[in-house]
Amino acid sequence: MDIALLVLGFLLMLIGILGSFLPVLPGPPVSWVGLLLLYLTKAVPDDWWMLGITLFFALLITIMDYVIPAMGTKKFGGSKAGMLGTVVGLLVAIFFPILGPFGIIIWPFVGALVGELINKADQKTALKAAFGSFLGFLTGTFMKFLIGVIYFGIFIWKAIEYSSELFTFN
Repeated sequence: MDIALLVLGFLLMLIGILGSFLPVLPGPPVSWVGLLLLYLTKAVPDDWWMLGITLFFALLITIMDYVIPAMGTKKFGGSKAGMLGTVVGLLVAIFFPILGPFGIIIWPFVGALVGELINKADQKTALKAAFGSFLGFLTGTFMKFLIGVIYFGIFIWKAIEYSSELFTFN
């Protein structure tokens, strides 16, 4: 059973990191569930403080991911159309990787710009708001990715630390 929990936890860690970039997946909470599964094995001793603190940060980052782009857009004079454009641009980058890895950066900006222009903003205001929305998106994505990588590091560290107990085949 420990091996199944370890493998499932590992898969959730990878999905959580992917969730840093995909708006449909809540990356940090998914990564946290991966950590939880590791701690539910018989080999790794319970550490409710560690799980509580990591859950707090997973939820905090998830909430901030919704707040920061809105703050960036608002600070730079943008609208909800610009934020929606950012998400549409991200989806274009994911499902139609025309520009390769650079698309994940370029398309959200283009989406925000188009969203602002459709919202009848002048070009200067639209460009400024698109930049704010894009900056907020990048900040949120970076925070989610960072927490996902940290959780993955904790997962690997604990799995190695308790590998002799995890990989006993009795």
